[in-house]
Amino acid sequence: MLNPPFKIRYIYYWKDINNYTKLIIILTLSLYISFRGCFSLRKYTYRYPNGIRIPFLSEGSVELLAEVIRENIQEKTVIICIGTDRCIGDALGPMVGTFLQNNSFRLPLYGTLEAPIHAVNLEQSISNIKTIHPNAFIIAIDACIGAEDNIGNIHIKNGPVYPGKGVGKKLPGVGDISIVGIVDKINQEDCYAIHNVRLSLVMKMARVISDAIELAALLS
Repeated sequence: MLNPPFKIRYIYYWKDINNYTKLIIILTLSLYISFRGCFSLRKYTYRYPNGIRIPFLSEGSVELLAEVIRENIQEKTVIICIGTDRCIGDALGPMVGTFLQNNSFRLPLYGTLEAPIHAVNLEQSISNIKTIHPNAFIIAIDACIGAEDNIGNIHIKNGPVYPGKGVGKKLPGVGDISIVGIVDKINQEDCYAIHNVRLSLVMKMARVISDAIELAALLS
C-alpha cells in the first residue's frame, strides 16, 4: 500500500488541477521519493549488478520501486503483464494489468485478468504488440518462484523475463527490463506448487507494483 502523504489511486481529478499546482505536486513528490530513497534504500533493498530487490512490505516500497521504474520509462514504453488467472500464483501479472487499467493508465498496456497474456498465446501476443508498437521499450511484469526467504520480494532487472522457466517451460524472453514478484519457493518435487499460493499475497504484491508503475509514469 502506498504510504502517506500520497495515494495515487485516490486522485480522481488530476485533469482539473491547474498546471502550476501540478508542477508543485510533482516536484514535492520527487523530493519526497529522493529523501525516502536516501534513508530507506540501504535498509530495505539489495542491489546486484543487473538490478534491485525490494521486499514489498518494506516501508516506502512503492516510492522506492517507482524511483527505479521512472529511470526506465521512455517515450515509447509499453507495459506487458504476463500470467493467467487460472492459477493464483501466476495471476500477479494480469492483476497488475487490471489495477492499472482500472485507473485509466496512460501508457500502452497489455495483459489483464480479462485479456491475459500467457503460455498459450504469448508468442502471437508479443508479435502483435511489436507490430502495433515498433521499437517499443517493453517493461514486462510476471510472477516467479525462488528461495523461500525471498518470497514477497520484488525484483527489477535489466533484460527480459522468461515466463514458465521456473516450472520447466521454454518460452521466449519478454521485456527490455522486467519486474518480477516472487510468490512461492522452488519445489523440485512439485512443479505445480505455485497453484497453492495465497490470493492475499498476490493481490498485495500486485497493488504495490501497480501503484509504483503509476507513480513512476506520473513523475516521468
